[in-house]
Amino acid sequence: MKKLSKTNAVRILEKEKMNFEVMTYDSKDGKIDGISVAQKIGRDEKTVYKTLVTQGASREHYVFIIPVAEELDLKKAAKTVGEKKVEMIHVKDIQKLTGYIRGGCSPVGMKKRFKTFLDISSSELEKIIVSGGKIGMQIEIGTGDLLRAVDGVQADLKK
Repeated sequence: MKKLSKTNAVRILEKEKMNFEVMTYDSKDGKIDGISVAQKIGRDEKTVYKTLVTQGASREHYVFIIPVAEELDLKKAAKTVGEKKVEMIHVKDIQKLTGYIRGGCSPVGMKKRFKTFLDISSSELEKIIVSGGKIGMQIEIGTGDLLRAVDGVQADLKK
């Protein structure tokens, strides 16, 4: 069996002694959107969350984690963080800012610790699935553990 290469996310969760499960999927077909990933790992898309990085009017960055089939409500997000407005960062800036690439951006283990918010829908779930830090890898983790790992707060974020 080939050994999994460890991402920052995996290293941090191991160091914090958190329970999580790594799930892998084949990305050769190029389908790395959240809904395709949920299908590939055989999980309900309501349990698979995507990590979105934004920038506020203040130039401060924020991370929002929402179900893959949903859309981030930028007005709710701005209100949550006390900004006039927030916008998604450009795809080309993701790696420079987070250390991760689009399709493999984990909320855990970014280059810098950003204020992080998890959609309130996660409060109904014991565990959720987020990116493991690279394309082809997901992590299933307890909702409370994820919040602790990222110093996150739950908020109403979906459209």
